[in-house]
Amino acid sequence: MKFFGIAAVVLAVGLSLCVPGTVAAQPLAPEDIWRPAAYAAPVPSRDGKFLAALAPVGDKMNVVVLDLTTMKAQAVTSFRDFDVIEFNWIGSERLVFSLGNNNAPTGAGQFDGGGLYAVDRDGKNGKELSPTIKQSRAQNSYVYRGFSYVRSVPDSKDEIIARSIQRDQEANDLYRLNTRTGRATLISIDRPQRVGGWVLDSKLVPRVATSSVKDSLTNIVHYRKDANSPWVEIYRLDEIKPPMFVPLAFDANDQTMQVATNEFGPTMEIWRYDPNAKKFLEKLAGHPLYDMGADATGSTARIPGLILDPATDAILGYAVEAAKFERTWVDPTGARIQNTLDAALPDTINTFRRMSKDSPLRLVTSFSDVKPTRWYLFDDEKKTLMEVFSSRPWLDGKLTQMRPFRYKAKDGLELDGYYFLPKNYKPGTKLPTVVHIHGGPFARADRWGRFGFGEREAQLLASHGYAVIVPNFRITPGLGNKVFYSGFNSYGRQMSEDHLDALNWGVSEGFVDAGKVCMSGASYGGYAGLQAQILHGDRFKCSVAGLSVSDLKLQLTSPAGDSAGNVAGVSFWKKVLGSEDLDSALVTQISPARNADKIKNPVFFYAGLDDIRTPIEQTTSVARAMERSGNPPKGMFVAKDEGHGFGKLDNNRPWAAFFCPIRIVGVTQR
Repeated sequence: MKFFGIAAVVLAVGLSLCVPGTVAAQPLAPEDIWRPAAYAAPVPSRDGKFLAALAPVGDKMNVVVLDLTTMKAQAVTSFRDFDVIEFNWIGSERLVFSLGNNNAPTGAGQFDGGGLYAVDRDGKNGKELSPTIKQSRAQNSYVYRGFSYVRSVPDSKDEIIARSIQRDQEANDLYRLNTRTGRATLISIDRPQRVGGWVLDSKLVPRVATSSVKDSLTNIVHYRKDANSPWVEIYRLDEIKPPMFVPLAFDANDQTMQVATNEFGPTMEIWRYDPNAKKFLEKLAGHPLYDMGADATGSTARIPGLILDPATDAILGYAVEAAKFERTWVDPTGARIQNTLDAALPDTINTFRRMSKDSPLRLVTSFSDVKPTRWYLFDDEKKTLMEVFSSRPWLDGKLTQMRPFRYKAKDGLELDGYYFLPKNYKPGTKLPTVVHIHGGPFARADRWGRFGFGEREAQLLASHGYAVIVPNFRITPGLGNKVFYSGFNSYGRQMSEDHLDALNWGVSEGFVDAGKVCMSGASYGGYAGLQAQILHGDRFKCSVAGLSVSDLKLQLTSPAGDSAGNVAGVSFWKKVLGSEDLDSALVTQISPARNADKIKNPVFFYAGLDDIRTPIEQTTSVARAMERSGNPPKGMFVAKDEGHGFGKLDNNRPWAAFFCPIRIVGVTQR
């Protein structure tokens, strides 16, 4: 078997999915799901006269700017190898952005992208401020010293606050970065060692620094009263056990702070904190099941908490990504507008932000599980609502419900997830079922109506007659203390049992044909599919394993990937695995490449040849071991010029074809 090439061993089944049962009148095609959104993530300029958004130029998402006076849009970037995944305005004339891959299995990720670039809103005066990670590696530089955007500078047309390890590869410094000249002025001259995160006050003075202790999983939060005061320790924490403490923002007085912590409850809650007295003052917001402000890893990415006024940084309310997005308002104007919008746009989640400091206009984002995201301009004075962008209009009326559910693991741990049934599903019908496992594993990849990786796969398969279960499982962050911390020392064992427990829940609900079940996923989800065949091959009749981890020692030691050089990261992973010794019997036992003789059912693989998160050797090692054991992969697709997730539409079509010959009960070669 050949393992390399643009398409190695793709079964000749065409690009349509086989029909396992009753399907939608117009079942979705892979391109309906994987083609780029027509528009995404619009953000107003500081003066409110322009909207910048992401839109496809070729196969990749690039920045476009809409002039709200003329309603004419212009593309200002034209990248062909990467998507623009993050961008921000610098005033009203210039934008700054970074690159990555939108179709990564845990959400848009940088991986070999990154970089930092700036351009005027008319597409002129572009400047590279930092190269991509891929460019750095091509120059044999494996310590990435580029700049990353932190925040804008009020009243500045050219400058931003950025972070970088320019001065010390073990510590992030803050710089005032001119996006026209590239000149960077250090503003964190005096700082603690090994700083990873910062909080600035209203005057843009770095006042809180979170640092790590070398070769450990201990973090220290430092604080100073002003720019001339010494740094003092206010909190010390362990990354793998509670309590966690994450400073979010200063209050308007620049003395007290709002922090996320799980010290007092079962989830991360938002508290007011006095750093001078080192004292918690009052709980401001919390949810009994879901984290707010940050998750138990300390990450604030995609974890809503504070609702801030973009013009003033004033705290207007609080939000949480529960089973569905929820928010509460402390600002009466926000509460009033929320009620108005929810009445005008029923059955959707509606969020909004001011277009500019003194404008009556709000930019509204509206979405649900069955209604792709749309953006509107709401005039609070005239009470008018005008649509400006639609993300995926070709999916209108074609999506099925994304249904939240809760289930119990064998040890009693309560977990959640989502399931999908065909739109014309008749109660009592048992369907061939795919259990999709998210990547990470410490990533909450799928959130209601956000069109994440698992949701996309599920919508496609459900339209072709499959039931799809997309469970969260122990160590998934954002779901509270018990779910996250119980994931340590469980990889390949209890974590895999959770996947089976989610399937058992579906069987008990009556919609799963227990004899026709397949597992699918990418990254950790690919690993889960392989481990399911080793542990529960009697229940999961096949697996589709993408971008898979298969040999855990190799994953954490190989120079081909981006894991081995991260000492703290490897230490964290050892805690997840439950072994400090990568040569232990346990690590061997939970590595599918070392147990390929136990895989008896059909397995289909897809991988990116240039993947540095799970290098191609992870896929080839287990595939060759399966071949030696007499059960070679039934299909494999290896894409050139792709990394940890496929950015090219043509490379997502063969993946869908794998579900045709499976029929969840075996392989039909045609």
